[in-house]
Amino acid sequence: MKKIILFLIFNLIISTCFTQNNTIDSLLTVLKSAKNDTNKVNTLNILSEQLWRVGDYEQAKKQADYTLILSLKLNFKKGESSAYNNIGIIYEYQGNYPEALKNYLVSLKIREEIGNKQEIADSYNNIGIIYFYQSNYPKALKNYYASLTTREEIGDKQGIADSYNNIGLINSKQGNYPEALKNYFASLKIREEIGDQRGIAFSYGNIGNIYTSQSNYSEALKNFFVVLKIFEEIGDKKGIANSYSNIGNLYTNQAEHLISPDSLAYREELYNEALKHQFASLKIKEEIGDKQGIASSYINLGSINIELKNLVQAKKYLNNALAISSEIGSKEQLKNSYSRLSIIDSTQGNWEAAYKYHKLFILYRDSIDNEETQKKTIQAGMTYEFEKKEALTKAAQDKKDALATTEIKKQQIIRYAISGILVLVILFTLFLYNRFRLIRKQKNIIELKEKETQQQKEVIEEKHREITDSINYAERIQRSFLATTQMLDQHLKDYFVFFRPKDVVSGDFYWAGELNNGNFAFSCADSTGHGVPGAIMSILNISSLEKSIEKETEPNKILNKTRKIIIDRLKKDGSTEGGRDGMDCSLMVINKDRTQLSFAAANSPVFIVRNYELIEFKPDKMPVGKHDKDIESFNLHTTSLQKGDIVYTLTDGFPDQFGGVKDKKYMIKNLKALLIQIAPLTMQEQKQKLADEFTTWKGENEQVDDVCIIGVRI
Repeated sequence: MKKIILFLIFNLIISTCFTQNNTIDSLLTVLKSAKNDTNKVNTLNILSEQLWRVGDYEQAKKQADYTLILSLKLNFKKGESSAYNNIGIIYEYQGNYPEALKNYLVSLKIREEIGNKQEIADSYNNIGIIYFYQSNYPKALKNYYASLTTREEIGDKQGIADSYNNIGLINSKQGNYPEALKNYFASLKIREEIGDQRGIAFSYGNIGNIYTSQSNYSEALKNFFVVLKIFEEIGDKKGIANSYSNIGNLYTNQAEHLISPDSLAYREELYNEALKHQFASLKIKEEIGDKQGIASSYINLGSINIELKNLVQAKKYLNNALAISSEIGSKEQLKNSYSRLSIIDSTQGNWEAAYKYHKLFILYRDSIDNEETQKKTIQAGMTYEFEKKEALTKAAQDKKDALATTEIKKQQIIRYAISGILVLVILFTLFLYNRFRLIRKQKNIIELKEKETQQQKEVIEEKHREITDSINYAERIQRSFLATTQMLDQHLKDYFVFFRPKDVVSGDFYWAGELNNGNFAFSCADSTGHGVPGAIMSILNISSLEKSIEKETEPNKILNKTRKIIIDRLKKDGSTEGGRDGMDCSLMVINKDRTQLSFAAANSPVFIVRNYELIEFKPDKMPVGKHDKDIESFNLHTTSLQKGDIVYTLTDGFPDQFGGVKDKKYMIKNLKALLIQIAPLTMQEQKQKLADEFTTWKGENEQVDDVCIIGVRI
């Protein structure tokens, strides 16, 4: 059982000649008299960084939160991005990877708006680290290469070394040791050139891990003690903890390879040395709150105790590791925990539990290291090398093209000069000739224009017929995507659908479908645009909904999945916005016995009229499509239904219609009052009342938007 704790590379923002404690004291002194300006923001960001470097995550987070508030108040984008980055690092060090990733992505977006390539590269690197922790190696490698490419563009040697190191980590995790060593030595060479002591330590540590995996224990131990010495000199607690862990793992691996009966005493001695170093590592990790590191230490301690036949103690450590790994979402550590728990239960004869843990081990192992993942990893490396060579070739060709273009322009100037003189002569000749023929041609021109006018009229009429036929055909296609009367009658029974497109085809639509759990879903939606563009968008939205319900049954998860499908499709449209279209909608789900309604709403309200009172449910203020909040989940609403309740869902076409005596919008408050008023009527009578009210209010005005309202009586 081999467990290698890999050294991790973090971004270094500043370098000072003072110790970290002195630096923190100096920064606090400066802040006492600082004004609320951008200089204060920069100082606060540096203070937050110094605090997380010494392991004071609580104070570091407090300073970063305050920095973010001040940056937003000053509209200081650079300070805002650095604050989000610091918060991401704090969450990363505490093992809260989802929150770390969320803050890193926000920081990257702001940095891309600013255009600071150095910070963009740092963000890509940080995002890659989180994906690495989550065992998503293809995404991690994609971000590492993005960071490496940018750092090579700006000549950032420190960053290039970090990128090589991180790429080596992924190769090491997948057992490609030659490629891992190649990247580690490339990183070490650069770090020695620039005198990066922390980076040198990381490189020696990672090279030592490879030697350990290859059973070259003497070289590995030599590397690890060099690393430990460097981290003790610079006061890096996390680095010291990882060094102790690596030394402990080396002793464990060495003991595992001693199988001779004569070596039992030495083998036990090695395991005791391993335990001593693992406990030293665990103590430091608990001091600094490193959840990921704590889980790794528990796994290592559990593994050693299995070898020493201390199964009760081993199980205690592994259950602790399992709890922490589940909390932080670390697939790698979940895999290792389940593997060792399976061994313990198998040894104790608990075959059912052993089989359960073994299946979970296989599940996580295959999800981390399947063939497809390895292919993507190799492909990412090949893509980077190809793009690098392509860029060099293009630069050389551009230089040749520039020289050729200069020569061509010279020749063109000569030709243009000669051609210009000839053109002037020809034009003057034509002018004299045309003056002579002008009077004679005027009559012919008038007759020709009349004939052309008649022909154009006929063409326009024909085009109009073609367009009308096309739109009518499009309406038939769109209608085939809408919920059928047969399906609605079967599941909703007493209902109405008031659907009035602005044009023949519509951006509004109503849809329904039966979910995998037997519940029934229906939706009233308003796609971006109306007419033909809106109809096309509605078909995409319906298709995305139908794809989403193949696996999801909860309304909010269905809308989350639908939003992802729409964004992925529209980002290919070639626009600079990357496709910000989508829809506003409410997705309603009624259970089989019609006693409960659950729904999610995107910019579309939901009403229930009960005993002459209207209950309103507010929607989420975001569409199903690309948006500033598109990484947030839609909220799930659940409410009990009573017999006689009427559920209404609608688009904004009715309340936004202009009309009436003062030619103003109908307004949602008036529509709510109308719904209360018509609720006692049958559903078909309600539909007619809505149609009459809409027609009367609109009067001679043009209909401004598509209209769709659905009412269901329970």
